[in-house]
Amino acid sequence: MRATMIYGAGDVRLENVPDAHIKESTDAVIRITHASICGSDLWPYRGYGEYPDNGRPMGHEAIGVVEAIGTDVHHIKVGDVVAMPFAFSDGTCVHCLEGVHTSCVHGGFFGNPEVGGAQAEALRIPQADGTLVPLPGGRDKALMPSLLTLTDVMATGHHAAVTARVSPGKIVAVVGDGAVGLCGVIAARRLGAEEIIIMGRHPGRIALAKEFGATNVVSERDDAAIEHVRELTGGYGAHAVLECVGTDSSMQTALHIARPGGAIGRVGAPHGVNIPAADPTFYSNLTISGGPAPVRAYIESLIPDVMEGKIQPGRVFDRVISLNDIADGYRAMDQREAIKVMIEF
Repeated sequence: MRATMIYGAGDVRLENVPDAHIKESTDAVIRITHASICGSDLWPYRGYGEYPDNGRPMGHEAIGVVEAIGTDVHHIKVGDVVAMPFAFSDGTCVHCLEGVHTSCVHGGFFGNPEVGGAQAEALRIPQADGTLVPLPGGRDKALMPSLLTLTDVMATGHHAAVTARVSPGKIVAVVGDGAVGLCGVIAARRLGAEEIIIMGRHPGRIALAKEFGATNVVSERDDAAIEHVRELTGGYGAHAVLECVGTDSSMQTALHIARPGGAIGRVGAPHGVNIPAADPTFYSNLTISGGPAPVRAYIESLIPDVMEGKIQPGRVFDRVISLNDIADGYRAMDQREAIKVMIEF
């Protein structure tokens, strides 16, 4: 089978690898029908992280059809169309039962040499019963983009909103206009936010954010951005801040636009982030929460809104490619020619 591997900065290759197969009785194998490139995939593409000599498999968001199951898999069956969250989990350990599936004691993350990546023709799914989610509606092509976002970016935007304590009447600021930030706008609107400030500077993304429910735009950065948000909020700052980038600059902005007693939901994969212990975190009584989104805890509550057309997060996909064009897909996202790339098989 073919799979995407990365060997170094900018060095993405489509290669032939051994076929995915059952290794443990709790495994399943899926034939992937839809996958995507994540903003977090751009970190290794830009030179961050380690690169094994034989390459690192890429991809952690997918929809597929179950082709085989282990003897201890009972909740899915061959032929099911399933969503695959970016982390696998057993669904029964203490952390899963408390809704933190990304910390499952028997779990882990896709996109590594041990389990493989989702930008491939097929994939072995450990802990299949606790991980995979059968999708209603079978193979309705029109719904696939939005359902695919539930495996990561929409659920991640939702996690940012939940951990930032978004609720009706709140003023929300979303730091970042990438796919996660845009989904954060959807999530904030879904949870009843009164005002939503999108912080970004790319016209196409800003236009989409407004269609998703953003009420104000802040295109400046750093101190100028902080000043603009404070102007928009009467000098007080936002009740809830969704930090959807993961750089130190974006975090410092988030810290300084949150009002005293406010909350920050941080979901951008952190790189070089410094969070001070005293000012403004301690003295402003800020709550800082978030982390890798426990997709499995959220996905079943989000599916009905997609099925009923209440939310359309699949609109963040503005380029569709085949697996043959995977290297160009990475290039397009890296060069900001695309918000998010979907791979159709």
